[in-house]
Amino acid sequence: MTKQTRGTCGASVVFEDLSKSFGERGVLHGVDLAIPPGQFVAVVGRSGSGKSTLLRLLCGLEQPTAGQARVVDADGKDARDQVRVVFQEPRLLPWKTLLANVGIGTRGKNDALVHQVLTSVGLGDRLHDYPGVLSGGQKQRVALARALVHEPCVMLLDEPFGALDALTRIEAQRLVEDLWAERGFTALLVTHDVTEAVLLADRVLLIEEGRIAESFEVAVARPRRRDNVQLARIAAAVLDRIFSGNASEAPLSGARERPSRSATVAALAGI
Repeated sequence: MTKQTRGTCGASVVFEDLSKSFGERGVLHGVDLAIPPGQFVAVVGRSGSGKSTLLRLLCGLEQPTAGQARVVDADGKDARDQVRVVFQEPRLLPWKTLLANVGIGTRGKNDALVHQVLTSVGLGDRLHDYPGVLSGGQKQRVALARALVHEPCVMLLDEPFGALDALTRIEAQRLVEDLWAERGFTALLVTHDVTEAVLLADRVLLIEEGRIAESFEVAVARPRRRDNVQLARIAAAVLDRIFSGNASEAPLSGARERPSRSATVAALAGI
């Protein structure tokens, strides 16, 4: 993991026997997972496997059918109010300036803080512009700033780069990694891009048919280059697993393990 420059502010994320159904259709089935503070986790899998539903349950946009999703701070207290989400669409209000868009819901935080956060995403000189004059990448930077101004302990990223062109996507990936390294929040990224997942994450989780089928540790030092051979091998192994349904025998950088309920229970005991 990248060395934190401000100390770890992240909270623990715990899913315990989590299930979700919409009517007769089951989407998630008995998910057990523990994410320690400050870790960057990416979730990959085919469309409809339950990736985005996992995030929606964690931030409270959906309620579980069974089990629970928890966010816990260092004192063991509920920290759900310290979770923020960045979606694929920026969802900005076109009639408000960037300053006003980022300041929504800050409850008394001053404009100086909003300015500081916009500066951190490279838009400090655009405070009084409106979303309509921004590029797609710039709009997504504003969406990041809107989440960051609340100083979250957990950041949920639901395909945040999916609508960006290739070069802008690379810039956005680097920005998110830099912000995560600086601020130390726990990050949970949903993406269809396996290369992106391996490049950014400490751990890549594969979801199949509503269950966590496999976990891949990405034990590669940061900063990472996109042409890193170890990253390419891990990405290839993840793709092999997705398309074949069977674990590859090729050695990886870092551990690879089947998720187990006992590991999650052990993590819960320490919270």
